[in-house]
Amino acid sequence: MADTTYTVVLNEAQQKALEYVAVDPAEWIRNVVHNRCRMAIDEIYNAEVIRMTDDPNITAIPADKNAVVIDAEILTAKQQHESAMNELPAG
Repeated sequence: MADTTYTVVLNEAQQKALEYVAVDPAEWIRNVVHNRCRMAIDEIYNAEVIRMTDDPNITAIPADKNAVVIDAEILTAKQQHESAMNELPAG
């Protein structure tokens, strides 16, 4: 998968508010996103290491954290939400 770019559009009030709390709004946004991704990577990696350690058929765990995350068979947040909604009682 190639790198992905997202664009955030702020109205005038939002821009002014962000400038109130951040010296460099663009850098602040990058830091927030990268930090949240780092936390999710750690969560996925840790769960995968536990899963692999518990699986007697797995004899080696990759040393590359990103490779473990990329290879992990996980549900996206959207898929998790849809699954939870389908389990709700009808009515």
